[in-house]
Amino acid sequence: MLFNSFEFFIFFPIVIWIYFITPSKYRWVWLLSVSYYFYMCWKSAYIILIATSTLVDYFAGIYIHQSKTKSRRKLLLYLSLFVNLGLLFVFKYLDFFNDTIGSVFNQFNIFYDVPAYNFLLPVGISFYTFQTLSYTIDVYKGRIEPERHLGRFALYVSFFPQLVAGPIERATRLLPQFKKVHTFDYNRVKNGLLLILWGLFKKVVIADRVSEYVNTVYNNPGMYSGLQSILATYFFAFQIYCDFSGYSDIAIGAALVLGYELIVNFKRPYFSRTFKEVFNRWHISLYNWFRDYVYVPLGLKFRSKFFRQAILVLVFLLTGLWHGAEWTFVLWGGLCALIIVLGTLTQKLRNNLFDRAGIKRSNKFRIIYDVVITFHFCFLVFIMFRAQSVSHFVDMVASMFHIDFASQFTNINLFLVPADMAIGVVSILFLLGIELLQEKYGSKKLFYSMVPRWGRWTFVGMIIMSIILFGKFDNVDFLYFQF
Repeated sequence: MLFNSFEFFIFFPIVIWIYFITPSKYRWVWLLSVSYYFYMCWKSAYIILIATSTLVDYFAGIYIHQSKTKSRRKLLLYLSLFVNLGLLFVFKYLDFFNDTIGSVFNQFNIFYDVPAYNFLLPVGISFYTFQTLSYTIDVYKGRIEPERHLGRFALYVSFFPQLVAGPIERATRLLPQFKKVHTFDYNRVKNGLLLILWGLFKKVVIADRVSEYVNTVYNNPGMYSGLQSILATYFFAFQIYCDFSGYSDIAIGAALVLGYELIVNFKRPYFSRTFKEVFNRWHISLYNWFRDYVYVPLGLKFRSKFFRQAILVLVFLLTGLWHGAEWTFVLWGGLCALIIVLGTLTQKLRNNLFDRAGIKRSNKFRIIYDVVITFHFCFLVFIMFRAQSVSHFVDMVASMFHIDFASQFTNINLFLVPADMAIGVVSILFLLGIELLQEKYGSKKLFYSMVPRWGRWTFVGMIIMSIILFGKFDNVDFLYFQF
């Protein structure tokens, strides 16, 4: 079931209504039931995978806490890691692993013939696997007490707003909320619905509209001009941002309506001043997960600057692999790490050059320069992220350098479908204008303190009309469902 589908517009009001009329001590039953139903709308058999992860980590957490010896605790932790990561490996990476091994063996004329399994990737497996693993690790580290209520723990693993594409929550934040009584609160429900509305605008008005142009050009890199390839990559930068941050907004808003607060997953990443800062604003829950469970533990063992940079590279390679079983994702992660490392190593030099020119960091020109340069680093890595293969990436980059300005600026086919592109461009500029104001004043202050009530409702009316008039309701999957 998609957030941008007619089915969800029927499903969610029913969930809200029954949730608030149900006695508080039984609400977990209702939420768990609708969460499982929500997931089973894709492929019902795969609910077994969620149930397996849930049971393994539920009992692992309890027995880890009860165990008296460190060796037994560690054994139970490894069991949890083996089962969860094993399921993830089989369903997401097994064919990729076999293809890679086969390619290497073929170079040495070694026979390696393992059949492709072609498992259908379970939606959200990367997200809920990391969420439940963080619980077991936190119990092992003594950061939290194990959850004794199996139903509430199952709900923590499968809570439907964030089940299939995050945010990746922590037990320390989400589990205690399932124990609280949530009454109907008008302001909270209103804020949640407004967030859902904003997320829908990003998804159906911007992301889904520009996706047609992006797909057309990227699926045929040799058929389109350099300017069209460049334009498609600019559009992809906003497609993936609006698609994923739109999903996160809807997820956070849906949870808020029910009384639950999820972690903010995006903080206007295209206003970042360094490439490293982008990852403090983009998919925050994932990068915090890798920071807390990979980078920091390894960093405590290897304190030298060289090893810290090496660990950073490793983390980004793993992040790339998390996104998909393709070498393009691994190389994307490596490219991101390279840019961050080079940025760190040259930071002093760049600051000195600006200081000698009399341009302070707070200077408006410096701020704009930093933001524009950082965005174009994102532009560069998005080519690799969107490419279907390494050769496809090379073809796309090569096509961008074939530019005949005289003919391409007079060619009406530059936009393929001018009306759709005009709506996309205007919507993107509108989004950037709103986010610029949010960056300067803060979302709550901007919406509630600086804008009068009539202005707020006018804005809401504009968003609703934009969704109705310009939204594309073709049940287009969210991009991160494939991860």
